[in-house]
Amino acid sequence: MIKIRLFCAAGFSTSALVDKMLKAAQVKGIDVDIEACSQSQLAKSLDGVDVALLGPQVGYTMPKSKQICDERCVPIAIIPMTDYGTMNGEKVLDLAISLIKK
Repeated sequence: MIKIRLFCAAGFSTSALVDKMLKAAQVKGIDVDIEACSQSQLAKSLDGVDVALLGPQVGYTMPKSKQICDERCVPIAIIPMTDYGTMNGEKVLDLAISLIKK
């Protein structure tokens, strides 16, 4: 199972993206555990996580977030604004999987 965490400001709009990602994973036959969390909880939410993604609205936290994730060997990236804005769950899922394979 792939454990993905999306970190954003409050988690409301990102929860809709999580639903789209779960549907895309089901179509692709990928076993995933995806949750949206507040960026302020990043350090406390990385246990067993395979990849972390930041919502574009909290992209400014990338330097600090990357430092925290690097200490835990968790790859991290910012979700592209176009994919986030269009709620393209398949593309965001593909991004997460590509980070794990690196």
